[in-house]
Amino acid sequence: MRTMVPTARQHQEEIQFRLILAATYPFFLAAATLNRFRPAREVARPGLVPARRSVFGEARAMAVQAIPFAFMG
Repeated sequence: MRTMVPTARQHQEEIQFRLILAATYPFFLAAATLNRFRPAREVARPGLVPARRSVFGEARAMAVQAIPFAFMG
């Protein structure tokens, strides 16, 4: 049994991933923008401020975390 994915199939999956990312990114961007308007939660330790990504970085991170579920199965 071969464990490596053929290059053509891997390239096709990469293209599909990018297309889905481009299609869903605006929705995640809207969600990340709306999250900025919600009140911040209390920080576990007072005085420590967590580093925050930009809205665009947060939207990309959300999309990259969610899209792999489309490829399962």
